[in-house]
Amino acid sequence: MPSASRKHAKNLKNFGGIFDLAAKRDRLGQLVEQIAAPGFWDNNEATRPFLKEKSDLEKELAEWRGLESAVEEMEVTFELAQEAQDDDLAAEVPGKVKKVEKTLSNMELEMLFSEEADSADAIMEIHSGAGGTEAADWASMLLRMYLRYAERRGFDVEEIDYQPGDEAGLKSVTLEIKGKNVYGLLKAEIGIHRLVRISPFDASSRRHTSFASVFVYPDIEDEVEIEVDEKDLRIDTYRASGAGGQHVNKTSSAVRITHFPTGIVVQCQNERSQHRNKATAFKLLRARLYQLELQKKQDEIAALNADKKEIGWGSQIRSYVLHPYRMAKDLRTAVETGNVDAVLDGDLDRFIEAYLFSLRQ
Repeated sequence: MPSASRKHAKNLKNFGGIFDLAAKRDRLGQLVEQIAAPGFWDNNEATRPFLKEKSDLEKELAEWRGLESAVEEMEVTFELAQEAQDDDLAAEVPGKVKKVEKTLSNMELEMLFSEEADSADAIMEIHSGAGGTEAADWASMLLRMYLRYAERRGFDVEEIDYQPGDEAGLKSVTLEIKGKNVYGLLKAEIGIHRLVRISPFDASSRRHTSFASVFVYPDIEDEVEIEVDEKDLRIDTYRASGAGGQHVNKTSSAVRITHFPTGIVVQCQNERSQHRNKATAFKLLRARLYQLELQKKQDEIAALNADKKEIGWGSQIRSYVLHPYRMAKDLRTAVETGNVDAVLDGDLDRFIEAYLFSLRQ
């Protein structure tokens, strides 16, 4: 058996221990018993966390069973190829090894999601920086990049708020992104993103540098207690804005909420109903306040590390260079690639995974 194949077959049991397979199976059994217990369905709202945990565990265990099957298939294929001296069958082994390595890598990544909010859905905001049309266009490119990333991952995306640019692109956009470990993945994208290119809006074809900021907040469940005093709020209604389509409304249905103690402002204009926009805006506010508390804890840890940069407008995390050469480089991990087009088309795994692994070093 090739060394890579032998290595995966030998270490599968040990990896199962690291993955805490027995504990996950025990927990799934407990959840099944709880769900089957009398009175469980009396309160539908209270059942959601249990059903979500059960679903997540079932998916993880199914992935593990798939990995076991893949390793077994890999072993059998190689043994048959050896016995029959079948070169065609032996040629299938490297592909099977690659499949197992990919699955192991994904499962190793799963173990990084240990923070309280990592499994939550996410709310993402993209804001164009200074620079007018050029920056607004860059923000719209980032929006497309994250929509393509979400599509690759099988995430569901809903646009909550959209502020178009004056001539092109966008000033800001707010998205709600749902899926497995969405916040745990997308928190790697928080910071400033820099684009260098020949501007399509410059008649002299000069090189421009544009900036856009990305913020990501966990879309917390209702059971997380976040106190909001209505006396600390100002709630404004206004007409939705935009260049037509879903962003335009003839009534004052859009809602903006200002939280005075923190200065946080959230808004929603996605729905035609003011009531639904208000509910969504409150959801955004709770997510922002929760993220603020998380950030306070992170800052306490960061204070012990003088090299750690504060997340803010000056914290550039990644550069995307289209001229005079082509490169996308993450400044936190030094991971880079010359295939910028693939990155802008949503191929972000190498950057996100490298960042998450760096947090554990």
